[in-house]
Amino acid sequence: MCSTAVGVVYTPVNHGSRLPFDRQNHIVVTHKIGMGFHTFDPDNADRLEDASRFRFCSREELLGVLGDSQHLVDLGSGTGFYTRELAPFFPRLSAVDIQPEMHELFGERGVPDSVELVTASSDDLPFGPGSADAAVSTMTIHELPLAETLAELQGVLQPESPVVLVDWSADGRGEAGPPLAERHPLSTVTQALENAGFTVCRAVDRSETFFITATR
Repeated sequence: MCSTAVGVVYTPVNHGSRLPFDRQNHIVVTHKIGMGFHTFDPDNADRLEDASRFRFCSREELLGVLGDSQHLVDLGSGTGFYTRELAPFFPRLSAVDIQPEMHELFGERGVPDSVELVTASSDDLPFGPGSADAAVSTMTIHELPLAETLAELQGVLQPESPVVLVDWSADGRGEAGPPLAERHPLSTVTQALENAGFTVCRAVDRSETFFITATR
């Protein structure tokens, strides 16, 4: 069953609009919150800041696909490990996470000027149709409601927008990351993308993760 909390719904009109966020001048958006497969325990959040994560996904390979997009949506941003790396390259970056605790931890480490923190479920994003032109998710697809999230992205993204999904693979070695039983195989995610109307450009299984690029 899903748990639901309803708060203020904010749909960005322009990048200059701000809502108060504790000690930082960054947007916090509270939207209807449901639950996906599971969520990462904030008590273990220090693991999300481990630099060894770059062994499985680098900033450069993400940027190579995302290009010069203007509004990037980061699904499952957590403590902001990859978000902070990507932020200097995008005028606007919406860091979406279902857990307010993750945004609090993100804020403690500093939020880049271009980043807005969005507390929402990935299947109910508080953005208007065609308001974003790129999306990324790193190591969190297994935690999200897959089909519903991709259907939501279809409405939020502009045509031809790039999408990059990197996550732990069910066919990986299982030496790092979540248990194999909690992961998706590459084929499940590519099929879900196609079912949602995306065009899969590249899909690669690696030693522990998969790397998928697609376009809206």
